[in-house]
Order: sequence, then C-alpha cells, then structure tokens
Amino acid sequence: MRNRIITISREFGSGGRTIGRETAAKLGIPCYDHELIDKIAEKTGFAKGYIAERGEYAASSSWLANAFADRDYNGRSNQDYLWNMQRQVILELAEKESCVIVGRCADYILRDTADCLTVFIHADKAKRAERIVKQYGERDDAPEKRLKEKDKRRAAYYQFYTDLKWGAVENYHVALDSGVLGIEKCVEILTSLY
Repeated sequence: MRNRIITISREFGSGGRTIGRETAAKLGIPCYDHELIDKIAEKTGFAKGYIAERGEYAASSSWLANAFADRDYNGRSNQDYLWNMQRQVILELAEKESCVIVGRCADYILRDTADCLTVFIHADKAKRAERIVKQYGERDDAPEKRLKEKDKRRAAYYQFYTDLKWGAVENYHVALDSGVLGIEKCVEILTSLY
C-alpha cells in the first residue's frame, strides 16, 4: 500500500508552511519543511542557508538567466546537483511514510510515484503583506516588493525544473485562499480530504 502524501506549494506570506505543519499535527504524521533542508545538507554537504535559498528559489527571477547561471563546462550547476539530491530525499520520504511536504516542487516530483494530494495556498497581496510584517518582522514600508520578488523567484525555479507554471490551478488538486478562508479552515479542509 502506498503512503499518502500532501504536498503544499504556496505563495510567500500565505501561511502555507503553518497550514502544512498544523495539518500534519492533526493527522499525526510528520511535516517536512526545514527538516528537508537538514536531510539534504547531510547528503550534499552544502550549507543549510544555501539549501534554504537555492532549493526553492531561482538565483534570478528570469527563467532564461537561470538557464545559464553558474554552469560548469559540462553545463551543470550546483543548483542542478541540489535539485537531484532534493528530489532523491523527497522520493525516499514518500516511500518511507505518509507525510506533509512543504514546497521544493514536491508536487511535481511525486506526481507519478505517490498517492499524493497536491495543494496550492495563496492569498491576496494585502493579506500576505500584513502576515509577513507580523510573522517575520518585515518593515511596513515595502513588504509588497519582497512578496513579488520571492514569488517571481519561486515561479522561475518551478518553471525551470518542472517546465510547468507555478500556481497554475491545473497543476494542483486543491487551491485554497488562506486570506479568505483563514489558516484554521484551510487545515480543516485538508484534513478532511486526507
């Protein structure tokens, strides 16, 4: 019998990480987010900060710039190596146990190999800006700029490694607006779908 996995892709500031953690806690299964970074660091020897930044975000918000960035004479980059190790870790976790996996293209990686519920969490910019000011101590004067840059880099990374459009509804089973529904209702919906 296959393990049941929930993957959560999310806009920056939408509360996707919190929704993932709370859903996993209610279901009594592990949630992998920062824990993925630890596992990938063990496998690769890369610093955790590098993995946190480059394991989900493209170096540039331009897909084309990323196609040529940091390549060696064989056309490979550290980010490509990191992608392969990240993919391997995600596949191993899905094989080992039911869990929630936040980000890192897990929806794409597990699309053909796991019993997987793929979720995209989003919210309008005003709600997300308000959340990052509260949660992360962002300054009140320019959180929208940070939201835009983070989301553009996530989208570029996702497109580069999956050849799909990040956030496009047809790539997910469920899309939830956490700004309208709230964190608790999103968790309730996901646990009911599990």
